[in-house]
Amino acid sequence: MHSSSTVGPAHTPEALASLLAPALGAERLRLRVPLAPYTTFRIGGPADVLYDATTADELASAVSAARAAGIPVFVLGLGANILVGDGGFRGLVIRNRAARVQIAADGRVRAESGATVADLIRQTVAAGWSGLEHYVGIPSTVGGAVWQNLHFLSPAPERERTMFIAEVVTAVELLLPSGLRTVVDHDEMAFGYDTSRLHGSGEIALSVDFQLSAGDQATLQRILQENLSWRGARHPWLDVHPSAGSIFKKIEGVGAGRLIDQCGLKGFRIGDAQISHMHANIVVNVGHASAADVRALIAHAQRAVHERFGQSLEPEIGFIGDFTAR
Repeated sequence: MHSSSTVGPAHTPEALASLLAPALGAERLRLRVPLAPYTTFRIGGPADVLYDATTADELASAVSAARAAGIPVFVLGLGANILVGDGGFRGLVIRNRAARVQIAADGRVRAESGATVADLIRQTVAAGWSGLEHYVGIPSTVGGAVWQNLHFLSPAPERERTMFIAEVVTAVELLLPSGLRTVVDHDEMAFGYDTSRLHGSGEIALSVDFQLSAGDQATLQRILQENLSWRGARHPWLDVHPSAGSIFKKIEGVGAGRLIDQCGLKGFRIGDAQISHMHANIVVNVGHASAADVRALIAHAQRAVHERFGQSLEPEIGFIGDFTAR
């Protein structure tokens, strides 16, 4: 999601804002805004410049304006699955609040990429459409969902397979690095486990098309309740213990959390960052954790698991911004 930059560290937030103002409007650019409140971890230093994009067109314009000016840019959804550095982000952070949703009579749904999955589930279930209820309780925007191919073990009670949001995606409108907009179909999205073509491509999802199927209201409501209960019993609640979700990528047949647990690290703490007592693959912020605390805890878990089991834990969260600040 980043662009290459011709703007150096000597450029002040005011200087960056002056470059962006002609395209985005000076009154909509906020300077030196702490990013911690906009992440599920509640960790992160300030963005040089912050802009709220409220439509897909504004999102495309903001990304294009930053790239044209050589300013690093990051598109922020709900701020899950990321750790923002204590030094913040040198450049433009765009909060994606483009949230328009259209539901057709045949179960086709088009959602702008800043719509939250929670809101989309509420709207589609209320209209009697099935396909998204499996992902209830997972903090994500629609853009983030296709970025990582959102998934969950569902439905209850069997929970026999992992269900992926790609199964109901038919097309995605993308902003290309060139500034052009294009629509690609499901097969062109290169969906995989925790991945899609958006990784490393410089492309930004602007909107997503889904094809849902007619669902029985009682069944939909049952799945929602069962999935929320199942998650709640296994994952720390974000409003009590902020986190970024699973820290490390899945290890087939072993499980990263299981290895960390077997090292006796549940509850292990550095500063205010702690390995969750509920789920060893989740680090929680139990007070005022810094990004440095989290990085140190990640490194500690990696060393412990490698020394005991010879397994290498690979982070699945994104590390965003400046981690050099002390």
